[in-house]
Amino acid sequence: MGNFFKHAFEDMKESAKAQHEVDKADFEAVKAESRANWEEAKAAGKPERRRAMMQAAHDAQLAEANQRRAEAEARTEAAKQGKEPPADH
Repeated sequence: MGNFFKHAFEDMKESAKAQHEVDKADFEAVKAESRANWEEAKAAGKPERRRAMMQAAHDAQLAEANQRRAEAEARTEAAKQGKEPPADH
């Protein structure tokens, strides 16, 4: 009976050590992610950085709108000429 408890406590000790290592690694990962989020937010707070981010988003939206317009114009021309519309529409 004494060996049973001895082995059980050793197993619990090893399990606690392993869990502590996992918890410590998780904590360090969350800490690093939090620091990265803070640095990104701080960089975005600078006017020149914010302008660059807004310009990139604007350019992406403009390119998408131009592509949609070109596709719609092509469909309109195809419809005027009596051709079949593309298969995706």
